[in-house]
Amino acid sequence: MTSTLQVPTIEIQGANPRRDSPRTRPRTFSLSSLVGKTRRAYSVSSAYPPKIHPALALPVPKSSGDHSLSVRDHVFGDVWTDPRQSLCSPASNLTPAQRRNSVAAASRRYEDFEQKMEAAPLFVLVSTYLNYLVLILFGHLRDILGKVFKRKKYAHLRTNEGYAPLVSDFDSFYTRRMYLRIRDCWNRPITGVPTRKTMILERKTTDFNETFSLTGRKIEAINFASYNYLGFAQNTGPCADAVQDAVREYGISTANSRLEAGTSDLHVQLERKTAQFVGKEDAIIVSMGFATNSTTIPALVNKGCLIISDELNHSSIVFGARLSGASIRVFKHNNMVDLRELLREVISQGQPRTHRPWKKIMIIVEGLYSMEGSIVNLPELIRLKREFKFYLYIDEAHSIGALGENGGGVCDFYGISPKHVDLLMGTFTKSFGAAGGYIAGDKTVIDHLRVRNHAFCYAETMSIPITQQVLTSLSIIRGEEGTNDGRDRIQKLADNSRYFSAKLRALGFIVYGDEGSPVIPLLLFNPAKISAFSREALKRGIALCVVGYPATPIISSRARFCVSSSHTREDLDDALEKISEIGDILMLKFKETSS
Repeated sequence: MTSTLQVPTIEIQGANPRRDSPRTRPRTFSLSSLVGKTRRAYSVSSAYPPKIHPALALPVPKSSGDHSLSVRDHVFGDVWTDPRQSLCSPASNLTPAQRRNSVAAASRRYEDFEQKMEAAPLFVLVSTYLNYLVLILFGHLRDILGKVFKRKKYAHLRTNEGYAPLVSDFDSFYTRRMYLRIRDCWNRPITGVPTRKTMILERKTTDFNETFSLTGRKIEAINFASYNYLGFAQNTGPCADAVQDAVREYGISTANSRLEAGTSDLHVQLERKTAQFVGKEDAIIVSMGFATNSTTIPALVNKGCLIISDELNHSSIVFGARLSGASIRVFKHNNMVDLRELLREVISQGQPRTHRPWKKIMIIVEGLYSMEGSIVNLPELIRLKREFKFYLYIDEAHSIGALGENGGGVCDFYGISPKHVDLLMGTFTKSFGAAGGYIAGDKTVIDHLRVRNHAFCYAETMSIPITQQVLTSLSIIRGEEGTNDGRDRIQKLADNSRYFSAKLRALGFIVYGDEGSPVIPLLLFNPAKISAFSREALKRGIALCVVGYPATPIISSRARFCVSSSHTREDLDDALEKISEIGDILMLKFKETSS
């Protein structure tokens, strides 16, 4: 009979008075405050006393092949016990890898996760603003001259025969004068399977990126652009075989919505397995990840309710919050002190004008922020939840499958029971090599969403190939096929992520993201370097995403690397060598190179 290690946990207790003391905010503009904004440290705040609260414990796998979470295994009591009764082995025997995962949550050390944000040199910030200023001035000058000498080209921006222009001159200025000049860095067509390497179809333009034509040449590139975290984007193997068999039996689509004749036994099976995997009672699946957020939030809150949103939440959350009609307040990214102050304010003041109590308060955060690579400070959020009694909604689009020893997301990552999170949202696009999303929660809430969520009621049902792809990849992650393939993929992803980010920092680049995040942003700052970095990377056989305003702050343009478990160490070393060359050419190494 094999022995199992009981899961240590994180205590939920009152916040530290020193950390929660009000901070003085600068009320006037100053250069020092501007520089200070670039020095925020997005790191996991996990330096909590190693005391144990049994209600926050994830279940210990019943066997080596059981890699899933189950709501039936949770300890739902709120009885405080002696922490020593929950420790089965001394913390000194734990490896750093164990401390980083939920098995050793109580022994996790803050320094295992902390990644300080390096400050950008002042001249870089000043030159970035000056570059944007020059772009804006020349853009307006070209518009003025163009409207005089090329009236036909600008006809769509003027009132024509009594019709107002559909496209606003002001709103499209950035697109015309910035994006169009470097449009070749995005929307690059690919062919084949986007695994560790991908094939990019080369394009050319003769009209300054207005149109493109294919040259017929294919470029093989190391793939850091796809969200293929666990490497399930494959055309061979168990997932591909299962999809092929499912298509033969069920066809491609059920050709209807879920509320009518669009539900198959595969959809019901996937909802049940998803709920078990994330540790909730029930779940629904939606055919589009963006719609999962944008149609669920309006079904949960409305006028008289309050949504408190992280300032860096995804646009699907922003869209859903606005669509709901609820009041919206924003707190600083992952800043629990700012969130506490905001909670005190909104609860004491109530609704605008009437000052009546809010019908409900919902805080919406992401598990892993896709542009920052930062992980939500879930332990502190749970502490605030116990104190202020709000609902907690977590978007795990990037964290499900990619974080935690079992791939169970941020709850698994921190060793916190999913019962403390009211709603868990996630997508199947990233770690599962598919598409669509899910919402998991208590059965009463999910039953409500089955008749109120517009994407579930009216949108097309998730197609059969996608459903089977998720089912098979989820089974592999949970170890249901009797192998450790899923666990090995999760561990390799964590190893690759830590190795790649550490090497980039050692080369002298300014890199965002917490340790273990598969999303690794490298700061470019200057707008001219957005296109230069992307083009130089493509020349050297590296496929990646470059990101600028409005997806990021205007001075924080970046290149984003998405690491996969399918990447080999040779792939990473080859890419690091080439990225170092690009960094030297574009002068992106702002720190001294460490040995």
